[in-house]
Amino acid sequence: MERTNDAHGASAIPHGMRRVTDFDAAHELSAPGPRLRAIRVAAEKLHHAFIEGPRCHAVRTLPLSTLPYPTRYAFGGAALAPFPFITMTHRALLVQFFQGGEMKNLVWNPTDLEGARATPFFARLQARFGDRVTRLLQTKYDPLEEQLARLGLTPAQIHYVGFDHFHTQDLRNLLGTTDGRSARFPNAKLLAPAVEWSDWEDLHPMQRPWFVAAGKEKVHTHNVLYTDADLCVGDGVLVVRTPGHTSGNQTLFINTTEGIWGTSENGTSADNWSPHDSRIAGLQQTSRALDVEVILNSNTPELAATQYTSMVLEKTLTSRVSRAPAFVQMFPSSEVTPSVIAPGVTPTLLHRALTFGTLAAPSTASAA
Repeated sequence: MERTNDAHGASAIPHGMRRVTDFDAAHELSAPGPRLRAIRVAAEKLHHAFIEGPRCHAVRTLPLSTLPYPTRYAFGGAALAPFPFITMTHRALLVQFFQGGEMKNLVWNPTDLEGARATPFFARLQARFGDRVTRLLQTKYDPLEEQLARLGLTPAQIHYVGFDHFHTQDLRNLLGTTDGRSARFPNAKLLAPAVEWSDWEDLHPMQRPWFVAAGKEKVHTHNVLYTDADLCVGDGVLVVRTPGHTSGNQTLFINTTEGIWGTSENGTSADNWSPHDSRIAGLQQTSRALDVEVILNSNTPELAATQYTSMVLEKTLTSRVSRAPAFVQMFPSSEVTPSVIAPGVTPTLLHRALTFGTLAAPSTASAA
């Protein structure tokens, strides 16, 4: 087995998973300009290789919650909006794929919604505006376990879980704890970037508003796969380092019948990756005036140039939307959606859901 190297000890890479080295040389470049150019070239090459390879088996979207979010963050201060907040819909993805000839199930972004309420930024919003406003902005979705059950799966049949980053996450119910909490997905390995796992232990003041400080206290770590590399998780599934929004930010890429899709929260709408073609007031003008090709989800400004480069990686590695080729197939894990609190701030293109393939029967998808 290959191993990653990190401060928490090496993690064995399971059979059928392999390290992807296409971006390693670019990441070694210290100057941001040359690194951006090298990342773009490497992403173009990987796009052609990945799209010609095997596809993942099936994909389903699992909506989790809606949430208010500052407009200035969602669009990097570029949107001309009369109200300070927009609404986003947060969604998880179920991806089925073959790994070493065996069917595997991955759930990406299975956020613990109750635990996420302790995120300092959102806790302050709750204290300021109260339950009434929160209820007005929330859409009720069925619990993740119920959505999986309708698809014929139980939490015990999930092999991998992962997050694009650890903002708002509380892993104690996910992994189980030494003081008695049971694991939500008992057989699943968590794909955890080692650098961000370490950051969580001693947060910088710029990071603190977005992390649940106690979110990984006393968790069982025997099912944590610490990573410090880009990985081909299995047929048609890549997890690629896209630092900037957080130190360990990572993007899930899947090869489908509609080409390559990616998902992350580097942007909050299709417009963030294609601002020159946006109909949201301010985005096109700002991007052209500043000569930039992406608009950041900018609530974490300490690594903005790095995040910009990561978004270029994403838009280069993914395919174009067939019905609107000015836009790329980047699916925001939290997508800006039309809302009464933000009239006029509607994405030019809404993705809403990814649905591909026929899910395998439970008997072929059970955990090893």
